[in-house]
Amino acid sequence: MSLVSTRRILTAFRAIAAAEAVTWAALLIGMFFKYVVVHNEIGVQIFGPVHGVAFIVYVAITLLAWHRLGWNLLTGVLALVASVPPFGTVIFERWASRTGRIAPAAPAATPANTPERSARA
Repeated sequence: MSLVSTRRILTAFRAIAAAEAVTWAALLIGMFFKYVVVHNEIGVQIFGPVHGVAFIVYVAITLLAWHRLGWNLLTGVLALVASVPPFGTVIFERWASRTGRIAPAAPAATPANTPERSARA
């Protein structure tokens, strides 16, 4: 039995795909301010390393998901290439969910659909 469940890998993959996209956007905004608006590097100095970490974690989680989910070569390469353009990771995650390459997120338990509530009703 594996130490990390497939569900946790999928949750981590979705979260890091979103984080990578957000940090990419923040870095682009920082670059815009650096080169166009105020000629100040603070945005790039902050978001550059943050995006770098998000990128590395995305690649690591993608390789783990590729192995665990048994993606073919094309799907795995697309997942890795998706980290290059801004928002590519989110686009890949949505496409992979829609086409069944990753399982859809499980619905959260609500009081209306928990077993205890159903048994009392």
